[in-house]
Order: sequence, then C-alpha cells, then structure tokens
Amino acid sequence: MQILNLYGSGACLFLATIAFSSVSMVLAFLLQTGLAQYLATDIPNERTLHFKPTPRIGGLGIIPVVVVLIWFAIPTFRLIALAALLLAALSQIDDCQGLSARIRFAGHLVTVSALVVIYRAPMPGLILIAIVFLLAWAVNLYNFMDGADGLAGGMTLLGFSGYAVGALISEQSDVQLAMACSAVAGAAAGFLLFNFHPAKIFLGDTGAIPLGFLAGAFGYLGCKGGVWPVWFPVLIFSPFIGDASVTLIQRVVRRKLFWLPHREHYYQRMVRYGLGHAITALIWYCVTAAGIIFSVIALRFDPMYQWIIVISWMLVIIMIGIKIDKRWQSYTSKSSH
Repeated sequence: MQILNLYGSGACLFLATIAFSSVSMVLAFLLQTGLAQYLATDIPNERTLHFKPTPRIGGLGIIPVVVVLIWFAIPTFRLIALAALLLAALSQIDDCQGLSARIRFAGHLVTVSALVVIYRAPMPGLILIAIVFLLAWAVNLYNFMDGADGLAGGMTLLGFSGYAVGALISEQSDVQLAMACSAVAGAAAGFLLFNFHPAKIFLGDTGAIPLGFLAGAFGYLGCKGGVWPVWFPVLIFSPFIGDASVTLIQRVVRRKLFWLPHREHYYQRMVRYGLGHAITALIWYCVTAAGIIFSVIALRFDPMYQWIIVISWMLVIIMIGIKIDKRWQSYTSKSSH
C-alpha cells in the first residue's frame, strides 16, 4: 500500500504540474493576444460584482488541458473526459450566443444520465434516478457559484486536491481517480493565477459547467468503487453546496426565477457588505480547507464516528450561514436609512 501510494503521489504531482503549466500558458496567450476578450466578455450589470468588462473563457484553458491529460494518462476515464468536453462545447455556445435554460438543462440531464447508465452502481432504480438529479445539480453548482474573483478557482483547487488525497489514503485506494482529480486541481491552480482578485478572467459556463460535472462524476465514481463513503464528496464541497442549495430554496420559496443570475448568494453578500473579493475568497478557502481536513481524518474512523464528524461540520456550516445572514441584515438595515 505504501509503495502504491508513493507511486500514486508522484503520478498525481506530475499531472498536476503539467496541468498548471499548460493552463497558465494557454490563458496568458489568450489574454496577451486579445483573443480572450474577442471570444466572450462578461459585461457588468446590476447582478454582477465586477465593474469592468472581463473575459469569461477560463474554461477554454482548463477543460481542453484536463481532457487531454485524462485521455492519454488515464484511459479508463476517457468517457468522463469526453462528456466534460461535450458539456464545455455546449456551454461555449451558450456563452457566445445564449441558449434557453430548457436546452441547457436537457443537455446536462442527458450527460449525467449516460454517466449513471454506463457506470451503473448496484442500487435500486429509484435511487439511481435520484443520483441523476443530484449530479445534474452538481453540474450547475459551479455556474451558480462563479461570481466572485478567485472563489470558484480556489474551491476547485482545494476540492479536487481533497478528492485526490482521499483516493490515495483510502483502504480501497484508486490511483487513477486520484490522478484525474490532481489534473483538475493543477489546472485550477493555473487558472487561479489570473482569476484571483483583481480577476483578469472568469471561468464562464465553458469552465463552470464541466467542472461541476467532474466534481459530481468523480464523487459518484468514488462512492461506487468504495473509495469513500457517500458523505465524503458532500463534505469536501460543503461550502459550495450549502450556499447554492440554501439560496436556491430561498428563491423558489419567494417564487423567483432561480436559474437567472442574481446577487443573493452568501458569498455575494459578503463581498457587498464590505469584505471584498479577496477577503471573501480567503475566508471560503479556510472553511473549505477545514472541511477537507475533517473529511480526510474521518476516513480513518468507524462509520458511527464518521457521521458524528459529518453532522458536526454541517452544524458549523449552518452557524456560518446564520452569521452571514445577521451581518447582511444589519448592512441592509443601515443602507435603507
């Protein structure tokens, strides 16, 4: 096991380094030549947190690099890479020309359904259907949370690094899964060079949608293969999942069009009430890193103690949300006077 993990760690570091170097060079080229601005630019409006036009084609640097690395280094994951590439193509069309929500969601459902069918777990049909919808939610998770400088890029770096560590130290370790996750983490680090505040480039749908898919797909494959329990992917991305899910529920209750852009996410409130992009991102990095540490430690315990850790961490996330709510209410109260 130690030899296997030593080999796996070296392979993961090698792929992450290649991904980091490749993405940073591709994005530097796109920005310096002006191609980034030409391909797709995000124009500020009343729903955004930025104040100047910013290219939103970060996915064009991340996804092709990740797909190529997985295709050649991890052949058993080629279908996953191909699915991510197809989602990136669909999203690039949406970024450039705009697609209806119905068409976008249909494409997402077809992709995750194919994933569950091809990599079917020995579970009842109703549970598999539920998994399809959960994966479809994961696909859109990054898109909802890609609204502040450095946030989605940093969460991708940390989250997929957590996946890689979990896959390596698990009793049912999966080196190939760890390598695939490391490639994504390395690519995210290359993107973060240009995405941390003040951001020179955004992910855009071309990056956010495939990354959400990969987060869900790798989490599902890890559960299916016994690499980690079902709670592990949830805890790894708990800040993202908590913010996006609670905000979605609130908007549905208020009968708002939840799929439209808005500024009601918790991270958006943090930026707006004075913390700014950089501090908000760093706070979320710390929260995510803490969740990952607890997740990795919990893998070494019996299931009962694992769930105690999971529930305890969920309570921490809830308390953080309540704190942000109170700060936001105070801010809006003062602003209205």
